[in-house]
Formats: sequence, structure tokens, C-alpha cells
Amino acid sequence: MRLLADLDVDAPASSLFPWVEDLDRYPEWFGLVRSAVPEPTTGESNGERTGASTGGPAWDVVLVGRLGPLRRLKRLRMARVEHRVDVSSGRYRARFVRAELDGVDHATWELAADVAPLPGGARLTMALHYSGRFWAPPLQRLLDHEITLAKPRLAELAQGGGDAVRTGR
Repeated sequence: MRLLADLDVDAPASSLFPWVEDLDRYPEWFGLVRSAVPEPTTGESNGERTGASTGGPAWDVVLVGRLGPLRRLKRLRMARVEHRVDVSSGRYRARFVRAELDGVDHATWELAADVAPLPGGARLTMALHYSGRFWAPPLQRLLDHEITLAKPRLAELAQGGGDAVRTGR
């Protein structure tokens, strides 16, 4: 399953990106993410959380979705494998992948968030790739619904300023 979603906001890219560059911010605006707890620091001198398998920061993410009377919970270890901040162009990118440490071959989860400037604002483009087959058609419907709900929440947070882009994280 591949999903692409865009959001245009009346806020600068530097106010939007902090809401998508770290997964621990997602529960504030995206209803499917129940929690995203950063893994502890591994002793890097800059204090960055690093995942053992990727070298980038990692989170324990809990997704909870309701499909009619059924409630589905999914726990993933997600690691940020790309983080680009280009202040001169106003473009930002964060990319996360599933990075479990149990040695088992799991379905792929990959999420990319790209933020680019627009006249008077910014555009967020998010791309999700999920290779699993279990619950894929209902998951697509659930994601579509949750994205619709999340867009105004995220726009409001970005327009409120968020906090400064956390470069180097």
C-alpha cells in the first residue's frame, strides 16, 4: 500500500517542519499515533537519540485504530534515516523506516515528510509505504479518514508557530 497526502498551510516551512521531523510530536495531531516514545540516548556526544540498527534517532510507536467494533493496536520501532534542513531554500525532509531489533523479517513501514515553501506558506507532502497484507484494505480507509481529521489539527499547530526547527536531531 502506498499513500500520498498533501497539506498547504499559511505558515512558514520552519514552523511546519518541527511537527513532522520527530515522531514524538505526532500524537498531538495524528489520531492513529497513540504514542511515540523516543529511545534513550546511546551516548552520542551531541545527545542525539540513536537507533542501534540505523544510527539515527528511533521511537517506540504505538498505532491504534478502530474499524467498526474492532480495535487494532500495532507497535513499531521506527527510526529516522534521513533528516535534511536546507534553510537557504526553505526545504526540509525527514524519512522514517521500521527498524525492529528482533532479527525477524517484518513488513516494511516507511514514512517520508517533505516540507517546501509556498508564497505565503508551506506545503507538506507525506508518503507512506506499507508492504504488509494484513488489514491493508481497511488500513487504507482508516488512514484516509485519520488524515482528513489530522490536516486541520496540524495546520493549526503550525500556524501557532510550533517551536524552532530542531536541526541536528
